[in-house]
Amino acid sequence: MVIRRGVQRLLMEMGASVLPELSLATGRRADLVALTRNGDIWIIEIKSSVEDFRVDRKWPEYRFFCDRFFFATHPEVPAGIFPEECGFVLSDGYGAEIMRDAPVHRLPPSTRKALMLRIARAGMVRITTAEMAGVPIPALDGESE
Repeated sequence: MVIRRGVQRLLMEMGASVLPELSLATGRRADLVALTRNGDIWIIEIKSSVEDFRVDRKWPEYRFFCDRFFFATHPEVPAGIFPEECGFVLSDGYGAEIMRDAPVHRLPPSTRKALMLRIARAGMVRITTAEMAGVPIPALDGESE
């Protein structure tokens, strides 16, 4: 949770919208999905230890669902374990920094459309569920109540 919080803060400071724990069409669940201001979709896979990374065999599949793929961790995990062909984010819970940018792998239009619908639907369900539970939901920029 600490790593995620720092990465979410960084992404929001960059102007991206972030959705944690998004289920993909394969049934896999991405730790964080970010939608940037220009419409790029990033997936950030969080790894809390060397062992967490070592046992993970699913991360290569995430590349089929994003324009950029990053790993994120905290300072106690050695950066050298993460593949050079992936982006790398270092988080301390209060913030984060992109230490290595991720290469761009543009999504095919049909995959992008399906993923955008999945992101929108998941966000709407979460907002509605929270609102029904009594959590006040602020209006987005440019919206009125």
